[in-house]
Amino acid sequence: MRTCGLLVLAAVTAATLPARAQTRAAPAKPETAVFAGGCFWGVDAVFRHVRGVTSVVSGYAGGGVATARYDLVSTSTTGHAESVEVTFDPARVSYEELLRVFFTVAHDPTERDRQGPDVGSQYRSVVFYRTPQQQAAAVAMIAELERATAYPRPIVTEVVPFERFFPAEAYHQDYLARHLTSPYIVYNDLPKLKRLEERFPKLYQRP
Repeated sequence: MRTCGLLVLAAVTAATLPARAQTRAAPAKPETAVFAGGCFWGVDAVFRHVRGVTSVVSGYAGGGVATARYDLVSTSTTGHAESVEVTFDPARVSYEELLRVFFTVAHDPTERDRQGPDVGSQYRSVVFYRTPQQQAAAVAMIAELERATAYPRPIVTEVVPFERFFPAEAYHQDYLARHLTSPYIVYNDLPKLKRLEERFPKLYQRP
């Protein structure tokens, strides 16, 4: 009788193993965010240094495919904004943390149709939301920063639905890392990496 009892117990245990395995939390799926905050070189570099970010692509959003070329986008007539597509692991970094980096490190959200020395609608500040949750998070972040008077001027960042993203030309990708001594990079973008490390040391990583 004892042997039969052991065999029955073993069979029951084996039968329950797949069910238990299925209850384990599945790995978080990668998510994507799209931001525009002036020249994409610096914004690209900032997010490449954020822990949990797995890919960053510089490109264009807000306009059509036929005019998604740097020479045309630079005329400020195509509707595009120089943007970055950020793929991240939500188990390591949240969308809200990416928003905070975007608003407080990657660019100045109070400058309309410009960013530093760069002027034109292609340099405007935009959050292109992909889900209602991203939209709500962006609106909430702006409201929080406004309440805290984080800036002396109003935030002018647009929060608009994402439509399409067009990768920029190859020579724009990871531009900062390949032009560390460029005066533009030294003056405008390297200080952003320093701010990221100082303000968000737990998020900062070296690519």
